[in-house]
Amino acid sequence: MAKKINTDKCSFCGRERKEVDLLIAGISGHICDRCAEQAHSIILEEIKKESSFDLNSVKLLKPREIKEFVDQYVIGQDQAKRVLAVSVYNHYKRLTQRIDDDETEIEKSNIILVGETGTGKTLLARTIARMLHVPFTIVDATVLTEAGYVGEDIESLLTRLLQAADYDVEAAQRGIVFIDEIDKIARKSDNPSITRDVSGEGVQQGLLKLLEGAIVNVPPQGGRKHPEQKLIPVDTKNILFIAGGAFDGIERKIANRLNTKVIGYSAAKEADRIERENLLQYISPQDLKSFGLIPEIIGRLPVLAHLNPLDEKVLRNILTEPKNSVIRQYKKLFKIDGINLEFGEDALQYIVDKAIEFKLGARGLRSICESIMNDAMFDAPSEKIDSLFISKEYAEGKIDRSIIKQLKAS
Repeated sequence: MAKKINTDKCSFCGRERKEVDLLIAGISGHICDRCAEQAHSIILEEIKKESSFDLNSVKLLKPREIKEFVDQYVIGQDQAKRVLAVSVYNHYKRLTQRIDDDETEIEKSNIILVGETGTGKTLLARTIARMLHVPFTIVDATVLTEAGYVGEDIESLLTRLLQAADYDVEAAQRGIVFIDEIDKIARKSDNPSITRDVSGEGVQQGLLKLLEGAIVNVPPQGGRKHPEQKLIPVDTKNILFIAGGAFDGIERKIANRLNTKVIGYSAAKEADRIERENLLQYISPQDLKSFGLIPEIIGRLPVLAHLNPLDEKVLRNILTEPKNSVIRQYKKLFKIDGINLEFGEDALQYIVDKAIEFKLGARGLRSICESIMNDAMFDAPSEKIDSLFISKEYAEGKIDRSIIKQLKAS
């Protein structure tokens, strides 16, 4: 009688059932838990290699096509879109350049956006990052301080970019960082002082090496550096930095500069052409320096674009036209509950009028809509209704009651 062969062993490593914790049987073989875990790790590594950022695989659109894509999500601000489209296009062309015989090297074109709150600075940067499929992060400059002081170090900007790239350093090194509220780190005055400006000029000095391009050791989990901590080296040479800020009060700097040029009859005629309601369109690097940015950081943000204040027509379009407009979001929320939501034209106009009155820009549209829709979103899911119509009278009642509550609370 032939001896029975024990086939209960892993077909990959040869371990028998008694040597492993788990042996999974297949049609013509077995695999142990150790080999299954190792195979899973190999698969993850291969997927990471295939999905890693490959610049040659990115289909970079032309500037006109970039603007057309952004138009789907951002209403108005045509001039800022054109400037951004050209800068982004040139930046990613720069990454694909080959050094020719003339050894001409294209420098990085970091961008600074100046505009009132709610005009779309952050949305523009986020939309372009979505189009390019590159890691993107938004950091707030107000929390940054010099190294050694309470607050976040400059390197925390890159920690968040690494997290957005799932710690793929190669992808992070070709990402986009949006530095919001950069006007809040402006130098407080031109007078030298013996006290340190730890969240103003000191932060600007620390940002210089990041904006220019340098290899920076970044703590993977953020926070303070300490000697025994493992750091990740990140080269910022190919990271595109977009800075944004409201620069509240910079109009006075612009007005003073323009007035100094008014000499003689012909100069007075030129002054008459200046739009006093929108002085930001005349902004120059000189005005940023007067506001408190140091010349070195202005030089490393060579592309300057302004965002126009939002008028009634633009706000009305923002409310309904973009793919992710506020009204479409509310309709989608109610549609999930099987309710067809509609807004009257007079109600939409009322929302726009209130946004202008409160001077909150596009961001204020959402706040006003939230005040109007809160009761409906609370009651409608529990009630058996198929449709809901928001009229001007309904909106007025909700806004007035909201304002009265705020007055009582204060």
